[in-house]
Parts: sequence; C-alpha cells; structure tokens
Amino acid sequence: MKPNLKIIKIGGKLIENEALLDSFLDDFVQLKGPKILCHGGGNKATEVADKLGFETKMIDGRRITDKDSMEVITMVYGGLLNKNIVGRLQSKKQNAIGLCGADGNVLISKRRPVKEIDYGFVGDVEKVNTKFINSLLEQGIVPVFSAISSTEDGVLLNTNGDSVASEIAIAMSELFQTKLYFCSEKKGVLKDINDENSVISEIDSEKYTKLVASKVITDGMLPKLHNCFQAIERGVDSVLLGDSGLLKRNATHTKIIK
Repeated sequence: MKPNLKIIKIGGKLIENEALLDSFLDDFVQLKGPKILCHGGGNKATEVADKLGFETKMIDGRRITDKDSMEVITMVYGGLLNKNIVGRLQSKKQNAIGLCGADGNVLISKRRPVKEIDYGFVGDVEKVNTKFINSLLEQGIVPVFSAISSTEDGVLLNTNGDSVASEIAIAMSELFQTKLYFCSEKKGVLKDINDENSVISEIDSEKYTKLVASKVITDGMLPKLHNCFQAIERGVDSVLLGDSGLLKRNATHTKIIK
C-alpha cells in the first residue's frame, strides 16, 4: 500500500489577502504526513508589470510571456511570493524550502512550440525529478513550488501553476497515493458565477463538456479544469477544488471524477 501525499495549489486572491493566506497556512501546517505546496501569482505579476510599464497579454486564461515579462515573473513568483510563503511556514514551525524548476532540475520543460499563438517564454513540464522531491519529503521538509520551470539548458520558463501542481501529482503517484487540491477564492466550480453558493459538487468529463458548451466554464477555468482531468486520468487518486477553507473537514468543494 502506497503512503498518502497531499499536493495543494494556491492562487488568486488567496495569495494576496494576508488574513486568508495566514488562515490557510495554519490549516496547511496541521495536515499530517508528507505534503507539497504549489503557488501561482498572476495578479501580483500583472500589478508589478503595470508599475514597470509592461503590457500584460492573456489568451484563453494563459499569459503571453516576453523577455521583460519573464524577468518580472521570476522576481515575483520565485522571489517575493515564494519566500513570503516559506517565511510564514517557518514562523509556524513548518520546515519548508522554496523551489523553482531549475532547483535540483526538479521541473524540466520544453518551450511551448509556436502554432497559432506564440506564448513566448512559456513552458510545458515534461520531466519531474521525483527522486529529488522524495528526498526532501523523507527529511520532513515541505517543498514550496513557484510556477517557474526550466529547460535542460537552464532557461527559465513561465509555467501555469495548475499545470505544475498536476504534473507533480501525476509523477509522484508512482510513489504515493496522491490527493490534489486547488485552492483559490471560490468555493468550487460555480454554476452561476454571481452566486457564490452555486457550487457544482461533482464534475465528470461528460458534464465538463456540457458546461464548456453552455459557457458555464470559461476563461481561466478552462485550463484549470483541463489540468484536473489530466491528473485524474493519469494516476492521481483524488482532485478537489475549493476556497481557502478547502483543507478543513466538511468544506464545500467540487470533486473531479472519471
């Protein structure tokens, strides 16, 4: 029987709200057993880019990353946000280490090929160094991953945070029973975007197709749900979506099922 491993991805306003983040990290610290934390930070990167006079371009919820944007992302994701989270965890007596894909060659990507859209310095994860991650877990250290991967030549690439979390969960499922959580500002996938309580409790692939066709699922939720189904179809034991209280028992959430 494989041991359990929890991989939690946080993003959206949860990262930017000091009180919400602190409450979430309190819950995270209380989780027993090995665990991994992944984070995005697109809103903060956009804010810093705006201050520097750089235009942010998005297509279907995904960021177009030129050279200037990649520098901002490296500073914000790998520096400001990552180290803030690690520092908070240390203050709560949770030993943690902040990582990007280049650290220990832990997330190796290839730059996304240009087809109809040139995403720039954007990578899709191809290899996960599970041995390196497991060595940290065995020492009781919590890896905290920013949404940056690296090519084999050491070029840093912007990588969707949900993709980072799902690819880590998929790779680690060879060693563990993996449970993947996506935590943001919403209680789950909403049937009505204007009704915070209209949470869809379960979504399978058939329902997902219908929700996309009816425009219930659009924009940034499209790549997020794509990653959810990729994970559940490639060995991840469980995938849940919810808000900052998702780690609490009996929290309202959306569960992805086959």
